[in-house]
Amino acid sequence: MRFPRASGILLHITSLPGQFGVGDLGANATEFLDFLESSGQQVWQVLPLGPPALGDSPYSCYSAFAGNRLLISPSQMVADGWLRAEDAAPLAESESPENLVDFKAAVSHKQPQFEKAFDQSKSKLISNESFSSFCNENALWLKDFARFEAMMEHFQESNWTRWPRELVCRDESALSHWDGELEEQILFSKFLQFVFDQQWKRVKEDANSRGIRIFGDMPIFVAHQSADVWANQNLFCLNEMGEPSLVAGVPPDYFSETGQLWGNPLYRWDVLESTNYQWWTDRFDFALRQFDLLRVDHFRGFEAYWEIPASAETAMGGQWIDGPKSKPFDAAREKLGELPIVAEDLGMITQAVHDLRDQLGFPAMRVMQFGFDNPDDVFHHPEHYPEHSVAYTGTHDNDTLMGWVAKHRDANPDNRLVDELIKDDSPVHLQLVKSVLESGSDTAIIPMQDLLGLGNEARMNLPGEADGNWSWRVSQTDLTQDLSAHLNQMTKNACR
Repeated sequence: MRFPRASGILLHITSLPGQFGVGDLGANATEFLDFLESSGQQVWQVLPLGPPALGDSPYSCYSAFAGNRLLISPSQMVADGWLRAEDAAPLAESESPENLVDFKAAVSHKQPQFEKAFDQSKSKLISNESFSSFCNENALWLKDFARFEAMMEHFQESNWTRWPRELVCRDESALSHWDGELEEQILFSKFLQFVFDQQWKRVKEDANSRGIRIFGDMPIFVAHQSADVWANQNLFCLNEMGEPSLVAGVPPDYFSETGQLWGNPLYRWDVLESTNYQWWTDRFDFALRQFDLLRVDHFRGFEAYWEIPASAETAMGGQWIDGPKSKPFDAAREKLGELPIVAEDLGMITQAVHDLRDQLGFPAMRVMQFGFDNPDDVFHHPEHYPEHSVAYTGTHDNDTLMGWVAKHRDANPDNRLVDELIKDDSPVHLQLVKSVLESGSDTAIIPMQDLLGLGNEARMNLPGEADGNWSWRVSQTDLTQDLSAHLNQMTKNACR
């Protein structure tokens, strides 16, 4: 599927400014849309929106469908009548470090506000038609997610294999019993998902009304400690106790010398095929109602995936196993129509992966930071990007652009390839951004840190490191009219 020539910015919701310790779906999301619109941008790319299971990572969530409650705006809850204004106090400045998310402080501050909103609203929920419609329309995942979240909090244990055995095995009488025992907690979970859905739809509708498409992100795998695995155990490689027997990762590559041991349970693709990949079709359907465009992370896993025994200490002892190829996408396309998907095809990519991507008609990714190590390898050099691709200065897993330039020059003092793109005395980062905007790619995406010319202190994620990631935030004072005007002019000059 081809996309119109356009450009946009990569900035996750948590990285927005705001008064509650973490970016959310309130007024600052609207103000960022103002910035995008005045800058001439037509795409806003975000990271996955789900509730993180481990390490605050949006790529390891305890649901493939639910929203992260931390993204809910208390201020918007006041505006929508779910919360009293006096109960929506912002986080004190002393508790909220500048340009960083303190996830623990944000959770501690917001959770009591959510509980107050629920206490003030629960008597009205049963008769609320919008809430009832939301629950009915999302029954496919919401019932088990709310159960999972309520039991996770009740037992103070996210590993569902450590719950009472009858719940691990999903005995119907046990589930019915706990539905009654945890009725209020389950309703609270559904309420927060309803509020998240309301706020997200408002942001998306606002973006679309301005001609801005929301570009979402779908991890190929889900966390073992998730509602999805607990509710669909037959679809995953688990042992008789429910623990993973085979897990996902990647072999050694650009990002890690020992590979990456993700730990997500692998799919039983034979079982999924017997259902005509219904779980995947449901997942694509949900995501493509939530987003206008969708990046499928680790696309190469559909062609072949790195299978690692669950007992392994690193990813080095894995092996490549053939994936389902085009079948999940074919099944989804048959029911949903055209799929506006971008294939994340970075890392150790074979010709077979390129062929699968082309067979499906998905645009590839090109990342400028991968294009200057070897003068004979121009695959990621901006002047060689094909039209049917999405170009980036870098991704959430890379150094920032200026962090990369500094590292590249220190490590390769005789390699002047990057300098070929630097034409004058204007800021280096803007010249490099310009080269991506002016590339042939149909879509160009610039991480906000790169547009601001920030160093690696603003890096979003360092693969292989469990702590200290995902916390960077943009300051409201960074989103200036001068920057907006300059980006607008660069965008027009690039015919986007």
